[in-house]
Amino acid sequence: MAVVTGGARGIGKAIVEEFQKEGAAVCVIDLLPNDYFVGDLADQTVLEDFARKVLADHGHVDYLINNALPLMKGIDDCTYDEFNYALRVGVTAPFYLSKLFAPHFAPGGAIVNISSSRDRMSQPQTESYTAAKGGIAALTHALAVTFRGKVRVNSISPGWIDTDYTVYEGPDAIQQPAGRVGNPLDIANMVLYLCSDKAGFLTGENICIDGGMTRQMIYHNDFGWTLQGGNPE
Repeated sequence: MAVVTGGARGIGKAIVEEFQKEGAAVCVIDLLPNDYFVGDLADQTVLEDFARKVLADHGHVDYLINNALPLMKGIDDCTYDEFNYALRVGVTAPFYLSKLFAPHFAPGGAIVNISSSRDRMSQPQTESYTAAKGGIAALTHALAVTFRGKVRVNSISPGWIDTDYTVYEGPDAIQQPAGRVGNPLDIANMVLYLCSDKAGFLTGENICIDGGMTRQMIYHNDFGWTLQGGNPE
């Protein structure tokens, strides 16, 4: 039985569908309409009600996938409350769901946290999202040590993932060492692997799935990239 936060669309929906193909029951929580539970992950009471329903329905949890998307706003426009809201969705909710389900994980249980390649690189005006993703990446190894011998905990940092499965050509594709933009199945397949016995010796790790973008060094005049007036073009 898998719990997937933010499972109503995008990467989360792909994760749900791949679990279901393997015959797993899946419990989704999302602000968007879905077949299981609609609610705001930033609300403590909502998290408690959701966990209570999951346990009443299934009695245990095999896999917890913390995928819900935090708010992305930058330092110019993000308010104090908005920044805290992003952290509640992106860091506090994964922590609290892990805590609520801790006594109820089945043997061989696993947690997979969805971070972002923004946990190690940034664009301007993305502070709320980036801070939340950095937080969940660090939370991953803390939980892995706490849950040692009971639950394996890993995280995934997606790069550019087009949730509409758009196939890009030209610069958008070839700027990435893998030669294409990613899609939700690139992430969902890794989630299922990390939850499987094949990953039984893997815990506390972050796996960046970004087509190699964060490994590529770029300099002025390298591969046609030029810096003009202080802005990359």
